[in-house]
Amino acid sequence: MTQKTALIVGAGVAGLAAAYWLKRIGWRTIVIERAPALRSDGYMLGLSGPGYDIARRMGILPGLQADERAVRENLYRDRHGREVLRLRYQDFLAGVDWVTLPRTALVAHLQSALGPDSDIRYGLTLTRATDLGTSVEADLSDGSTLTCDLLIGADGVHSTVRALSFGPEAEYAKPLGYRFAAFQVPNILGLGDDFLSYVAPRRTVEFYTLWEDRLATLYAWRSPETGRIPPEARRQVLRAVFADLPPDVHRVIDSLSDEDGMAFDDMLLIEMPRWRKGRILLLGDAAHCLTLISGQGAGMAITSAWLLAEELTAGDIDAALDRHEAKLRPTITALQTRSRKIAGWFIPGTPWGFRLRNFILRRAPRRFLARYFQKAIQSEIILAARDFSTS
Repeated sequence: MTQKTALIVGAGVAGLAAAYWLKRIGWRTIVIERAPALRSDGYMLGLSGPGYDIARRMGILPGLQADERAVRENLYRDRHGREVLRLRYQDFLAGVDWVTLPRTALVAHLQSALGPDSDIRYGLTLTRATDLGTSVEADLSDGSTLTCDLLIGADGVHSTVRALSFGPEAEYAKPLGYRFAAFQVPNILGLGDDFLSYVAPRRTVEFYTLWEDRLATLYAWRSPETGRIPPEARRQVLRAVFADLPPDVHRVIDSLSDEDGMAFDDMLLIEMPRWRKGRILLLGDAAHCLTLISGQGAGMAITSAWLLAEELTAGDIDAALDRHEAKLRPTITALQTRSRKIAGWFIPGTPWGFRLRNFILRRAPRRFLARYFQKAIQSEIILAARDFSTS
């Protein structure tokens, strides 16, 4: 039997997980990545539910746990620097299979799991894809052409594969009304094992340590505007949006060097009527971005890759792609609906809403809050796992 070949565009979580699982079922995989190396930007993520279980099956869970950033509590301060709230994570994560780590660490472990013989080609992107019915002809930016049995677009929310084969991003991108910036700088705040958050109406900032000498950040805010901001203007945008927040917020922005890199984007849901067109398949954020507030983006990318390989073992590629989508779509729809519902709690849009949220968090009994957050996390995991089993 001739070995099947998959060309995977994007060496992120979805792309590397797909390469791993397709390799396990005997496929040849070629991964192309626009960047010159694995990306070093991104933010902290949590892995739970089916994504956690599949990471265990891949053998990477011990490594992920070794790189875990165990957070004791989150200290919230207002725009005057006054303490608003302290949340202890052990109060609502006890008994939950969960690992919190930088996205870069997860990607590194996925790459390592592929082994030294993996075919990952950096500095390349797709320029044209032609579906031939039982194969795809792919033109690459170096002038070469590859023919594959399956082309997988795992190239993120602003997917090139999607734009080339399914149409403009505007047809599928649904802004939630927020923007965010995430980057890493030296730990100039001397922060230990806790999250430090500054919160204000329509805005939030989170700081947390990756390692002793590195500080990760997330700046997020409500914004009716969408679209790309040039890299040279991004720091000034942050200074303006967070102008009235305490000095720590601005010290961190000022410490960012050009070499540190910044992820700066709109919070977008990607909603598509179909994730495949012939033998061209979208995977992960390219197909169904959940946004960073969902807590399940990375886990569902890993789950989708595993499920794809499971379905492909039956042999009929086209039928497998249809089953993959049919099984995964109800879960994705439920998680996207949840993202919309919790967005207003994540960053309240009015001073009244902000004060009400903080009042509830401050006044509610600790035991009640612990039960509330634990129930929210468990319902998120149940949503993620409801339509299929990884056993």
